[in-house]
Amino acid sequence: MLGGRPVFVLFGSSIVQFSFSNGGWGATLADIYARKPLADILLRGYIGWNTRRALQVMDKVFPKDSPVQPSLVIVYFGGNDSIAPHSSGLGPHVPIDEYIDNMRKIAEHLKSLSEKTRVIFLSCPPLNEEMLRNSTSSTILSEIVRTNETCRLYSEACVCLCKEMDLKVVDLWNAMQKREDWMTACFTDGLHLSEEGSEIVVEEILKVLKEADWDPCLHWKSMPTEFAEDSPYDLVSSSGESTVNPSEWTIHRKIPWD
Repeated sequence: MLGGRPVFVLFGSSIVQFSFSNGGWGATLADIYARKPLADILLRGYIGWNTRRALQVMDKVFPKDSPVQPSLVIVYFGGNDSIAPHSSGLGPHVPIDEYIDNMRKIAEHLKSLSEKTRVIFLSCPPLNEEMLRNSTSSTILSEIVRTNETCRLYSEACVCLCKEMDLKVVDLWNAMQKREDWMTACFTDGLHLSEEGSEIVVEEILKVLKEADWDPCLHWKSMPTEFAEDSPYDLVSSSGESTVNPSEWTIHRKIPWD
């Protein structure tokens, strides 16, 4: 946290770790909030992790005695928990009842950080089973069994928990499938998100931030722009008699985010 500035923390498994790659949703949020003094984006993503591993590091990633606590934590776990159990007992599978309990503990820890720390959970997105099978065939790994049905079950469990705990949630399982070509457009490998899939995540997160009754509001348009005052060192206008302040420009963005 540079200079004690508050942050938005993205915490989760590979959907989070990869969110700064290839037009990912984390990178897009970092761009949207680039000049916002309450929202440096901090990535804490760990490929392959389940909720058991997340609980093991909560005190290290989110220490309660930190002098500055996050303004917002966006959490994604569930995809690895939902993988079918391996006969050896090894692997990332977590039974759904334990998954719910673990997510509850994660939420309780985050809510205890400060009165101003806000939390958004992302539920399991759907997946393209055929694409995933083709992309994960390996002589190094044993067969990884993931199904869209188990993703649905873990997604619904996450959404229900959030309703119970009065937490904000993005229902990715349903949000993704609103797009007709979601099976081919939203993934790079059947599981991890393409740029198009990440755009859905960003849209849904911004919708939650805009609608949430939080003080302060964390939607980007409600925040002041840092160092936005006019300056004689700005670009010179066409008249040559003044300068043009570009601090609010968003012309570089492919999508005009709301």
